[in-house]
Formats: sequence, structure tokens, C-alpha cells
Amino acid sequence: MPTEMFTSKLLTLVIVVKPQQVLLGLKKRGFGVGRWNGFGGKLQPGESIEQAAKRELWEESSLTVDSLEKIGNIRFEFVGETEILDVHIFRTDHYHGEPSESEEMRPQWFDLDAIPFDRMWPDDIYWFPLLLQKKKFQGYFKFQGHDTILDYTLQEVEELPVDK
Repeated sequence: MPTEMFTSKLLTLVIVVKPQQVLLGLKKRGFGVGRWNGFGGKLQPGESIEQAAKRELWEESSLTVDSLEKIGNIRFEFVGETEILDVHIFRTDHYHGEPSESEEMRPQWFDLDAIPFDRMWPDDIYWFPLLLQKKKFQGYFKFQGHDTILDYTLQEVEELPVDK
């Protein structure tokens, strides 16, 4: 299928890390419901990617951050869908506040040796180790439905393209 038939949707994802633990949220509604994931979502008009990431983190977990480290960029294709999800992934080790439940997410800390990959998106197990090692990465995952990865590429990179 020619790529010009695809549209791209920008999304953010924030992973909060503290020594030996990572904060995930159980998605309570919408896309990915019932899965553990980082915090994020769509950009609002006029927002930069980083501003959107900070806002979504705040809305979904009550945490605020001074800065985020852009760690990854993954494009997701779902067979039968014409929209490519262009997900910009951030990591932060410094935050303010205590995580609290929102209408969309129920946050919980997980020990790094007990991350619930069996209840997360199937691609997470591939790139999460890079994020935890603070290695930047770019990837592409092609899904059949929400559970089957048909094809993927994932590479460590020195630098990520600068967001516009």
C-alpha cells in the first residue's frame, strides 16, 4: 500500500522511573483499556510534543515534571487502519507529587524485575529495556489487531530527530 494513503497521528508517552522501580498506569477506558502503560496521549492545538507529554502526565497521574528526556520514537501501523501512530516516548527520573488515580489511569509502581509485560502492549518488552538503560531508540511495529506483531524494526540511535 503506498505510504501517501496513510495519515500520521502524533502521540506522547511518558515513563516515570525511580531507582529500581517504574510507574505504570492501568488504562481504565479507551484505546488500550485493561493494559498497563506509560502516561500520554494526543497533542492539543498549539502544544509542543513535550508540553503535551507534561500535560498528559499531570492529567493521568497528578505528577508534574520540570523536564523530560526524549528517549524514543516508535511508529505503529495497525493492519486495516490508515492512520500511523507516531509515538514520542519520554523518560523522567525527577517528578513532583505523588501519583494518584484519574478517570483514565490507575498508577502503580512496579519493581524493575516485576514489570507486567504480559499485561502491557506486546511491543513494550522489546523497547522497555532500552528505555531503562537510558538508550535512545527508533522503531516501527506493524500489528494485526492489538495482540499480534507481524513485523517490526527497532534500533538504538545516538540522537533522535528534533521535534518541530
